[in-house]
Amino acid sequence: MLFNSYKFLFFLAAVFCCYWFVFNKSLRKQNILILATSYFFYGCWSYKFLGLLALSTLLDFAYGFGVASPNRTKAKTFLWLSIINNLGILGVFKYYNFFATQFQLLFESLGIHTNPVLLHVFLPVGISFYTFHGMSYVFDIYRGKQQAVTDFIAYGVFVSFFPLLVAGPIERAGHLLPQVRRKRTFNYTQAVEGCRLMLWGMFKKVVVADNLATIVNTIFVNYRHETGLTLLVGAIAFSFQIYGDFSGYSDIAIGTAKLFGFELLSNFKYPYFSRDIAEFWRRWHISLSSWFRDYLYIPLGGSRQGKAKAVLNTFVIFLVSGFWHGADWKYIAWGGIHACLFLPLLLLNRNRQHASAVVAQDRSLPTLRELLQMVATFGCVTLAWVYFRAPNIRFANDYLRYMGASFVRHPDQLLTVPVGAISIIYILPLVAADWWLRRDERALRKANMAVYILIGFLVYINFGTNNTFIYFQF
Repeated sequence: MLFNSYKFLFFLAAVFCCYWFVFNKSLRKQNILILATSYFFYGCWSYKFLGLLALSTLLDFAYGFGVASPNRTKAKTFLWLSIINNLGILGVFKYYNFFATQFQLLFESLGIHTNPVLLHVFLPVGISFYTFHGMSYVFDIYRGKQQAVTDFIAYGVFVSFFPLLVAGPIERAGHLLPQVRRKRTFNYTQAVEGCRLMLWGMFKKVVVADNLATIVNTIFVNYRHETGLTLLVGAIAFSFQIYGDFSGYSDIAIGTAKLFGFELLSNFKYPYFSRDIAEFWRRWHISLSSWFRDYLYIPLGGSRQGKAKAVLNTFVIFLVSGFWHGADWKYIAWGGIHACLFLPLLLLNRNRQHASAVVAQDRSLPTLRELLQMVATFGCVTLAWVYFRAPNIRFANDYLRYMGASFVRHPDQLLTVPVGAISIIYILPLVAADWWLRRDERALRKANMAVYILIGFLVYINFGTNNTFIYFQF
């Protein structure tokens, strides 16, 4: 059941009415309704994996009591059981075939023939997200930041809340669980803000991302026959496609949660206005990058144990982040590229120079230096996105090689109109809106009603294509 489908809108309306008009007198009944509808929502994707979701939820709920033990040996044992359980689930369903195939290739290079048994199952939707919910809950109990909850219904809602179940944001127990356990009353202002945010997310997805997808697909399929300028346009268009697609999903999820009285964590803060790669990762997929920072980078020692260890930890976190996105070398290469881009900032102690204020904080326009920094950062991110979009590393290398060679042989193409130039009409409104919102993401609720009518009309005429979201594959 896609967010950008009429089925979801009918589903949402039905749940909303039951939640506020039938079960509004009982918090427990509201939570039971949310849990039941979340499992129904997930079952619409694949009912065969409902048992896996329930098992994962039940195990981490149980492990939480063991991790909360004052006996640190016992607590650590249950912590490792949770880690093994969650990574085991990911390993079997997401990574087993990848490792089996790679070992087969390794052995064959040594002259040893193998015939590994491969799993012929679909990747369960949202598996990377709900396992990370469970792991963060257990980690926080072990670190003393969260108490083990005794209400399984409340914990089940935390893990499987349908707006964030299949593609995040990745919530923290300390942020979402108190909201699940607290009585909620209907807030008209919050609900209106949620509807506006959902509409803006729909615009990003069905108007911007889906139309750019058609252009991107055409260029990438025919990349050997296109000019370097066209290939550059294709890479830029994909940068905005994936941003519109994923941030659009996050906006719809956050807006949907507001309709039920929940406030989810922000997942994007205008990343393409970043002045260096460190700032980009503080603004892109925030819930994932902060998860890896808190539960992997810092426990490994972070940057507190010297530059050599900091460099090693940086590569670990970026490579793992890449591998989290998919069992393919192209994602590892993508993560490695970002690690290399981050490394100079780390070595020069400049990785936190833009940790607070946004670009042009007190000005309407950036300085020339800020503009060049943003262009350079966006350019690096865009070239790395080619590896993310390409079917494999060889394809990505060829794409970039053709693009560079074409510019060298035919520099005059810069004076021509490339294929895909129409993508600018989808990109510019998004860039302009993000620039306006960059200092206050809640400014969206202050927009004139005529703006929402226009957005609603554009969404309506592009709605119903049922194009899936990119991050559903992770």
